[in-house]
This record gives sequence, structure tokens and C-alpha cells, in this order.
Amino acid sequence: MSQRIAVVGSGIAGLAAAWWLSQRHEVTLYEAERRFGGHTHTHAVTLGDRLYAVDSGFIVFNPLHYPLLSALFDELGVATRPTTMSFSVHSERSGVEYNATSLNRLFCQRRNLVSPRFLGMVADLVRFYRQAPALLDTSGPGPTLGAYLAEGRYGEAFRDEHLIPMASALWSSPPRAVLDFPARHLVAFLANHQMLDLGARAPWRVVDGGSARYVEALRRRWRVRERIACPVESVTREHDGVTLRSRADTARYDQVVLACHADQALAVLDDADDTERAVLGALRYQDNDAVLHTDARLLRGGARPGPPGTRTCRAIRMHHARSATA
Repeated sequence: MSQRIAVVGSGIAGLAAAWWLSQRHEVTLYEAERRFGGHTHTHAVTLGDRLYAVDSGFIVFNPLHYPLLSALFDELGVATRPTTMSFSVHSERSGVEYNATSLNRLFCQRRNLVSPRFLGMVADLVRFYRQAPALLDTSGPGPTLGAYLAEGRYGEAFRDEHLIPMASALWSSPPRAVLDFPARHLVAFLANHQMLDLGARAPWRVVDGGSARYVEALRRRWRVRERIACPVESVTREHDGVTLRSRADTARYDQVVLACHADQALAVLDDADDTERAVLGALRYQDNDAVLHTDARLLRGGARPGPPGTRTCRAIRMHHARSATA
């Protein structure tokens, strides 16, 4: 039997829920912003006479780890292509630079071939990736990342110039905050994305023309009533349905899907119980900014930017988003 269902939030969770549910039910999608997509946000950037589609939230995927998203792209006929993912570090404190994709790039600063500190970092890296998966066989929260590194006597170079930069980039986290995270969570993330295997990496792909293309493909084909720039103010559950109040109106639905951040969901639930308040209220969020620049010297190992005060690139503040911190 067909139902009237509201979906709140148009990130990938809300978009996918609206897409699948609309094939059997009457669906209304509410989005507080003036665009659909959430973290899927493609920016049109013009440099010279060329137009670039630059993604600032959802950027890459692969069929192995994103099977449902890959199946959705196939169903929609969304074109994708292979890309590369790499990790590079430049430490302003020590001056060390490296790229982890090959031995040549790892030792792009040839002096590191005879640097005990750098060679110790590489040895710790190999040891961590070999030993850390044992954390996945333990129960309970386990040690924090900082405690695990201290107990394992991992060096300062490995901690400050490899693991902290990598974890900070993966989780959009302040560098020192990652040391307070459970080590098991980081190892599980690395394992899930085949990042603990030094000899192999998952084949990553991007959406042709930017990730917003799949949002456009969804909207062209679905039967969903869209409520854009329409924040939801409250959701009240009743014995025979749900009342949803938004900036536009008050409506009754059989079901409501809250596909938004935990704190946003808690804010609109009029009748949240103690468990919902404990679970949804446990997550904290932080603001993140990203800046797009065009200084290619910052993208090559061993390169240096120009002196302070010189204009070496075009910089654009292109993204402001929130991420969970706990």
C-alpha cells in the first residue's frame, strides 16, 4: 500500500531514500539550503579560458567499498572515470616532504635516504600497518590513538609527520584531536578502504563533470515533490502518523525519514525520548573551511612557495561545511 513519506535532508542519504521510496510511495523531500546535494557540491571555477568542475565535499568512490552508490550510478547512467588518490606531507617545522605513492616520491628529498629520523618514520610506518590490524580483534573501545602510539614506542616523526596528518585529512579533524580518538576506529577505517596494504590500493573513480551530475540525474527521473530552501521546524510523532511543520506549511505523513545531521534531527524532534537524546546528542560538530589554490609548486615534492607577500596563485574560499568530531 502506498504511503505519504517525508524525507528531511538532501545529502546522499536523503537523495537515495527519496529515490528508492518514490518508486512505490508518494515522497516529499525537504531541504533547508537553496540547493540539493548536501556535501555533494560541485563548483564551477573559471581559470583563463577554461571552466573546471571542482568538488568540495563528496569527491571519489570505488565500486568495492561503495556498492550501493555504484549501483545507483549504473541505474542512472551516470558516467564515471578512473582517478588517483595520493597522500603528501610538507612539514613547516622540520622541512621534511614526501609523497607516499612510490619509493622515488617517498624520497623526493634525497637527503632522507640517509636521515635516521626519516628512515625511522618509514620503519614505524611499516610496523604500524603490520601490527595495528590486531586491534580489530579486540573488544571494547580500546586505547586512544595517542596511548597506542606511546605504548608501542612509535617515534615522533611517524606520529607528527605521517599518522596525524593522514588522520586529520581523512576525518577533517584538528591535528592534536585525533590522538584522543580510539585507535581501533582509525584502523577499521584504514582496513575498510584497503589502506593498510602497502602494496595495493583500491581503484578510485570520479563522476564526469563533477559529483553534482548524479544529483541532476536523480532529479530528472524521480517522482518526488521538492521543498527546497524550506527548513523543517518540528516533527511530532502520533499514533497514526507524523506531523511535520516547515517554513512552508504543516503536513501529515505516514512516515518521516530524518536524513540530516544528528544534532539537526534532535533539534526538530518534538518528542525525543531519553535514548534518542543520548545517542543523537553525543555527536559534536565543527566548522570546516576549504581553500582552492592554483600554486602548482605546493603540489610537487621538494617545491617551495614564493616569499611572503608575493602573489603566487589564485585562491578561492570555496566551501564551508560541518563534520562530526565525536
